[in-house]
Amino acid sequence: MTEPAWRAEKRRLVERYREANRTAEKGGIVFAGSSLMEMFPVEAWARELPGCPPVYNRGVGGYRTEDMLPILDVLVTDLTPRRVFLNIGTNDLSDGHVTIDALMARYDRIMTLIEERLPGVEIIVMAYYPINYDAATQAMKPCLRIRTNERIAEANRALQALAAAHGQPWRDFNAPLTDAQGRLKAEYTIEGMHIRPEGYRAIWPQVAQAILE
Repeated sequence: MTEPAWRAEKRRLVERYREANRTAEKGGIVFAGSSLMEMFPVEAWARELPGCPPVYNRGVGGYRTEDMLPILDVLVTDLTPRRVFLNIGTNDLSDGHVTIDALMARYDRIMTLIEERLPGVEIIVMAYYPINYDAATQAMKPCLRIRTNERIAEANRALQALAAAHGQPWRDFNAPLTDAQGRLKAEYTIEGMHIRPEGYRAIWPQVAQAILE
Protein backbone atom coordinates (compact mmCIF):
# COMPACT_ATOMS: atom_id res chain seq x y z
CA MET A 1 0.00 0.00 0.00
CA THR A 2 1.32 3.43 -0.94
CA GLU A 3 2.18 5.66 2.02
CA PRO A 4 -0.08 8.74 2.21
CA ALA A 5 1.73 11.95 1.26
CA TRP A 6 1.25 13.51 4.68
CA ARG A 7 2.66 10.40 6.38
CA ALA A 8 5.74 10.51 4.18
CA GLU A 9 6.20 14.20 4.98
CA LYS A 10 5.96 13.60 8.72
CA ARG A 11 8.29 10.63 8.53
CA ARG A 12 10.85 12.95 6.92
CA LEU A 13 10.25 15.47 9.71
CA VAL A 14 10.98 12.78 12.30
CA GLU A 15 14.23 11.97 10.50
CA ARG A 16 15.19 15.66 10.55
CA TYR A 17 14.54 15.66 14.29
CA ARG A 18 16.70 12.56 14.65
CA GLU A 19 19.57 14.26 12.86
CA ALA A 20 19.15 17.51 14.81
CA ASN A 21 19.27 15.59 18.09
CA ARG A 22 22.86 14.56 17.37
CA THR A 23 24.13 18.09 17.99
CA ALA A 24 21.39 19.37 20.33
CA GLU A 25 22.34 20.44 23.83
CA LYS A 26 21.25 17.91 26.43
CA GLY A 27 19.47 18.59 29.70
CA GLY A 28 17.07 21.20 28.35
CA ILE A 29 13.34 21.27 27.76
CA VAL A 30 11.34 19.38 25.13
CA PHE A 31 7.84 20.09 23.83
CA ALA A 32 6.34 16.98 22.24
CA GLY A 33 2.97 16.28 20.68
CA SER A 34 1.04 16.53 17.43
CA SER A 35 0.17 19.45 15.12
CA LEU A 36 -0.96 21.79 17.89
CA MET A 37 2.54 21.41 19.30
CA GLU A 38 4.37 21.44 15.98
CA MET A 39 2.68 24.74 15.09
CA PHE A 40 3.59 26.37 18.43
CA PRO A 41 6.75 28.48 17.76
CA VAL A 42 7.96 27.82 21.28
CA GLU A 43 11.52 27.03 20.23
CA ALA A 44 12.00 30.41 18.55
CA TRP A 45 10.20 32.38 21.24
CA ALA A 46 12.16 30.70 24.03
CA ARG A 47 15.38 32.08 22.55
CA GLU A 48 14.07 35.55 23.42
CA LEU A 49 13.82 34.68 27.14
CA PRO A 50 16.83 35.79 29.19
CA GLY A 51 18.51 32.88 30.92
CA CYS A 52 16.31 30.31 29.22
CA PRO A 53 17.60 26.72 28.97
CA PRO A 54 17.64 25.13 25.51
CA VAL A 55 14.11 24.41 24.28
CA TYR A 56 13.26 21.98 21.50
CA ASN A 57 9.93 21.48 19.73
CA ARG A 58 9.41 17.90 18.64
CA GLY A 59 5.76 18.07 17.61
CA VAL A 60 4.61 15.97 14.65
CA GLY A 61 1.32 16.94 13.03
CA GLY A 62 -1.24 14.20 12.50
CA TYR A 63 0.34 11.80 14.98
CA ARG A 64 -1.58 9.91 17.64
CA THR A 65 -0.41 8.36 20.88
CA GLU A 66 0.22 5.09 19.06
CA ASP A 67 2.49 6.92 16.59
CA MET A 68 4.52 8.55 19.36
CA LEU A 69 5.27 5.36 21.27
CA PRO A 70 7.77 3.79 18.83
CA ILE A 71 9.69 7.05 18.29
CA LEU A 72 9.93 8.32 21.86
CA ASP A 73 13.71 8.24 21.48
CA VAL A 74 13.62 10.82 18.69
CA LEU A 75 10.88 13.00 20.13
CA VAL A 76 11.98 12.98 23.76
CA THR A 77 14.55 10.70 25.31
CA ASP A 78 17.53 11.16 22.96
CA LEU A 79 17.61 14.78 24.15
CA THR A 80 17.75 13.71 27.82
CA PRO A 81 15.65 16.71 28.86
CA ARG A 82 15.08 17.64 32.47
CA ARG A 83 11.53 18.72 31.67
CA VAL A 84 9.03 17.61 29.02
CA PHE A 85 5.85 19.46 28.02
CA LEU A 86 3.50 16.84 26.60
CA ASN A 87 0.36 17.37 24.52
CA ILE A 88 -0.49 14.27 22.51
CA GLY A 89 -3.80 12.54 21.82
CA THR A 90 -6.03 15.14 20.22
CA ASN A 91 -6.00 13.13 16.99
CA ASP A 92 -7.11 10.10 18.99
CA LEU A 93 -10.07 12.22 20.15
CA SER A 94 -11.02 12.85 16.52
CA ASP A 95 -11.69 9.12 16.06
CA GLY A 96 -15.03 8.06 17.48
CA HIS A 97 -13.82 4.48 17.79
CA VAL A 98 -11.13 5.49 20.30
CA THR A 99 -12.38 5.48 23.87
CA ILE A 100 -11.03 7.78 26.55
CA ASP A 101 -9.84 4.70 28.44
CA ALA A 102 -7.86 3.47 25.43
CA LEU A 103 -6.33 6.92 24.95
CA MET A 104 -5.33 7.12 28.61
CA ALA A 105 -3.78 3.65 28.51
CA ARG A 106 -1.46 4.70 25.68
CA TYR A 107 -0.75 8.07 27.34
CA ASP A 108 0.11 6.21 30.54
CA ARG A 109 2.52 4.03 28.56
CA ILE A 110 4.18 7.09 27.03
CA MET A 111 4.71 8.67 30.44
CA THR A 112 5.95 5.42 31.96
CA LEU A 113 8.53 4.88 29.23
CA ILE A 114 9.80 8.46 29.52
CA GLU A 115 10.10 8.11 33.29
CA GLU A 116 11.90 4.77 33.00
CA ARG A 117 14.39 6.07 30.45
CA LEU A 118 14.90 9.45 32.15
CA PRO A 119 14.78 8.95 35.93
CA GLY A 120 13.82 12.14 37.72
CA VAL A 121 12.42 13.86 34.62
CA GLU A 122 9.50 16.24 35.07
CA ILE A 123 6.63 15.71 32.62
CA ILE A 124 4.29 18.67 32.42
CA VAL A 125 1.01 17.23 31.18
CA MET A 126 -0.79 19.93 29.19
CA ALA A 127 -4.56 20.16 28.97
CA TYR A 128 -6.05 19.59 25.54
CA TYR A 129 -7.11 22.82 23.83
CA PRO A 130 -10.80 23.54 23.13
CA ILE A 131 -12.30 23.67 19.65
CA ASN A 132 -14.93 25.95 18.09
CA TYR A 133 -17.48 24.16 15.93
CA ASP A 134 -19.33 27.38 15.06
CA ALA A 135 -16.13 28.93 13.69
CA ALA A 136 -15.14 25.78 11.79
CA THR A 137 -14.86 25.45 8.05
CA GLN A 138 -17.23 23.04 6.34
CA ALA A 139 -14.33 20.67 5.74
CA MET A 140 -13.48 20.60 9.46
CA LYS A 141 -17.00 20.25 10.87
CA PRO A 142 -17.32 16.45 10.45
CA CYS A 143 -14.20 15.97 12.58
CA LEU A 144 -15.43 18.39 15.24
CA ARG A 145 -18.72 16.53 15.56
CA ILE A 146 -16.57 13.81 17.14
CA ARG A 147 -13.88 15.92 18.78
CA THR A 148 -16.34 18.01 20.75
CA ASN A 149 -15.56 20.23 23.71
CA GLU A 150 -17.51 17.80 25.88
CA ARG A 151 -15.26 14.92 24.77
CA ILE A 152 -12.19 17.11 25.28
CA ALA A 153 -13.37 18.01 28.79
CA GLU A 154 -13.85 14.33 29.62
CA ALA A 155 -10.37 13.55 28.34
CA ASN A 156 -8.89 16.43 30.31
CA ARG A 157 -10.42 15.14 33.55
CA ALA A 158 -8.95 11.70 32.88
CA LEU A 159 -5.61 13.21 31.89
CA GLN A 160 -5.43 15.30 35.05
CA ALA A 161 -6.02 12.15 37.11
CA LEU A 162 -3.32 10.33 35.13
CA ALA A 163 -0.81 13.11 35.80
CA ALA A 164 -1.62 12.93 39.51
CA ALA A 165 -1.16 9.15 39.50
CA HIS A 166 2.33 9.65 38.08
CA GLY A 167 3.13 12.47 40.49
CA GLN A 168 3.65 14.80 37.53
CA PRO A 169 2.34 18.37 37.14
CA TRP A 170 -0.82 19.15 35.22
CA ARG A 171 -1.04 22.52 33.50
CA ASP A 172 -4.07 24.08 31.87
CA PHE A 173 -3.01 27.06 29.75
CA ASN A 174 -6.39 27.41 28.04
CA ALA A 175 -8.01 30.39 29.80
CA PRO A 176 -6.69 33.07 27.39
CA LEU A 177 -7.87 30.97 24.43
CA THR A 178 -11.40 30.30 25.69
CA ASP A 179 -14.55 32.35 25.08
CA ALA A 180 -17.54 32.74 27.42
CA GLN A 181 -19.09 29.53 26.02
CA GLY A 182 -15.94 27.50 26.69
CA ARG A 183 -15.01 27.37 23.00
CA LEU A 184 -11.71 28.22 21.34
CA LYS A 185 -12.03 31.93 20.54
CA ALA A 186 -13.00 32.41 16.92
CA GLU A 187 -10.29 34.99 16.32
CA TYR A 188 -7.64 32.52 17.47
CA THR A 189 -8.54 29.57 15.27
CA ILE A 190 -7.67 28.81 11.66
CA GLU A 191 -10.55 26.42 10.90
CA GLY A 192 -12.14 25.59 14.24
CA MET A 193 -9.35 23.44 15.66
CA HIS A 194 -5.83 24.65 14.87
CA ILE A 195 -4.55 27.80 16.52
CA ARG A 196 -3.31 31.01 14.93
CA PRO A 197 -0.01 32.57 16.08
CA GLU A 198 -2.04 35.18 17.97
CA GLY A 199 -3.56 32.40 20.04
CA TYR A 200 -0.18 30.99 20.93
CA ARG A 201 0.94 34.49 21.87
CA ALA A 202 -2.02 34.71 24.25
CA ILE A 203 -0.85 31.67 26.22
CA TRP A 204 2.87 32.32 25.83
CA PRO A 205 3.32 34.29 29.11
CA GLN A 206 2.03 31.30 31.09
CA VAL A 207 4.09 28.83 29.09
CA ALA A 208 7.22 30.98 29.34
CA GLN A 209 6.79 31.17 33.11
CA ALA A 210 6.53 27.37 33.27
CA ILE A 211 9.68 27.04 31.15
CA LEU A 212 11.64 29.25 33.53
CA GLU A 213 10.41 27.67 36.75
